[in-house]
Amino acid sequence: MLFTKDIKNVLNHENWIKVNQKLLAKMLSEYMYEDMIKPTLRSKTDNQGEYELEVSEDKKYCFLAEERFFDSFDVKWRSIEIMECGERKNADSVIELLVDIKPLIGMSAETTGHLIKEMNATLIADVHLLEKDSNNSDDLVNTDYTLLEGFMKGHPWITYNKGRIGFGYDDYLSYAPEQQKEIRLSWIAVHQNKASFQSVSDLNYQDLLAKELSEQERGRFYEEIKGNGKDPSDYFFLPVHEWQWKNILIQNFPEEIAKKQLIPLGDGEDLYLPQQSIRTFVNQSSKKKHHVKLPMSILNTLVYRGLPSERTLITPKVTELIKGMCENDSFLKEECRVILPGENASINVDQRFYSGIENTPYQYLEMLGAIWRESIYTYLEEGEQAITLAALLHEDHQDHPFVMSLIEASDIEAEEWMRQFFKVVMDPLLHYLYQYGTVFSPHGQNTILVLKDAKPHRLAIKDFVDDVNVTDQDFPELKGVTSELKHVLRTEPPEGLTQFIFTGLFICHLRYLSNLLVNHKLVDEETFWSLLAQSITDYQNRFPHLYERFKLFDFFQPKLTKLCLNRNRMVDYGYSEGNDRPHASEFGKVSNDLARFIHSSITPSR
Repeated sequence: MLFTKDIKNVLNHENWIKVNQKLLAKMLSEYMYEDMIKPTLRSKTDNQGEYELEVSEDKKYCFLAEERFFDSFDVKWRSIEIMECGERKNADSVIELLVDIKPLIGMSAETTGHLIKEMNATLIADVHLLEKDSNNSDDLVNTDYTLLEGFMKGHPWITYNKGRIGFGYDDYLSYAPEQQKEIRLSWIAVHQNKASFQSVSDLNYQDLLAKELSEQERGRFYEEIKGNGKDPSDYFFLPVHEWQWKNILIQNFPEEIAKKQLIPLGDGEDLYLPQQSIRTFVNQSSKKKHHVKLPMSILNTLVYRGLPSERTLITPKVTELIKGMCENDSFLKEECRVILPGENASINVDQRFYSGIENTPYQYLEMLGAIWRESIYTYLEEGEQAITLAALLHEDHQDHPFVMSLIEASDIEAEEWMRQFFKVVMDPLLHYLYQYGTVFSPHGQNTILVLKDAKPHRLAIKDFVDDVNVTDQDFPELKGVTSELKHVLRTEPPEGLTQFIFTGLFICHLRYLSNLLVNHKLVDEETFWSLLAQSITDYQNRFPHLYERFKLFDFFQPKLTKLCLNRNRMVDYGYSEGNDRPHASEFGKVSNDLARFIHSSITPSR
């Protein structure tokens, strides 16, 4: 029987209870934040309250939680109990809670059924992470960027964050980033009348191939095409993931394969490791070669992880737009020294029947393509170390935070470390927003912190094609943006653009970082958020001529629209398959605690 050893070693009762209890706390915290459940506060001591969530006449969940800024809660995972028919017991089942709250939040039976599957897959991954021979946080301080990714636990907000629907258990063991298994990418040739190649102006297709494939590999692939009676010069070569080839491409491109418009070439020589996004791969054989982003049509954290065709087609142009802004701006280029790993080339292949159908489910338009992104290693200087922001939320098996180990290694106080952190992160993000009406989605995976001597040093931002958005206001700085780019990039009204930083960074990352620092008595909550507010004010005082834009994109307004990620799947969108990727749900307003730190010293320049 397959996998008996893996199951015996990993799926044991003690581990199962622990990962369930930790995920239960996350569910309660996030569902309270998203206003899906409304537990009753029974008593309160200092900032900690005792809460009860009644799910039926004779059953309720009891737990301790601390109130946090931004209408958030930190539920203590060891405190969660069930009171049922007069008896009290420890709560230890995520699925039981999910089923219990189904009628409370109006979740459909279809959604509940699919979500149970995603939750169980998430728990299985959590158990594997628990059993992994993990280094402690001190050991991870000097761990390489790519390897560090394999210790991460996934999206901090979404509760079903490792659902990976489409993967079997064998796929999980082979391809999940936490398994840290190196793979070789397969390569195919696609006839040029079926595919489109795009690149930045100083890179062409032949140069890209010469950088990515050895002469021996190219020769082998040429001979394979000739052996099929075809001319290699008529084809584009691109990598595909083995899972995508076996599960999606053969089934959806059989005509192209039969007509030799698509020819499998075999595996490449280089070894790659997947990053947390699963579909982005870092070359381990030659670290300065491009990172490769490939479609993998699994459903994970709300969407299928494909490559949207219309964005794949314009990705080099977006790279040139974003880099051009930096190149001509001394603040970004010389002071911030922001790193922008360019998405230098892309290939897109449509399946003609799907693309010809109006309103076809979006995942069928994202099945085949590739994006080549500059390696972060090509930008790092002597003594610099790159980590994703997501790494700052990591805790080891003894619940020791990685960020605490970094602060200890830096030989500066936690408050000063955070002050440097906010300046490094916020200055370039704010400048792109205020000066250019352009915003990234700076969540934990897209945003890379470059350290030097374990201190925040400078910022790298990646994933332009999926997450660059521009203002709908008439900014002269955007006059040169073509209608083609405007058609594909999302244009947003002022609050919508502000939300990419407010929700993408403050809510989706910083409130969890604040929790860690508060719980480990490193920085108190008031100080943490005041340092963020001060970094925004410092930037605004530096550029008073942008005063009108500070009012337009206002991070200090008392309330903003509350965007919700769990509610999207559980209540609003479910598992229906529409023609567009689902977006975060809007539900009510969130109290913006930055408003308490607003400074009135900023005046318009004359």
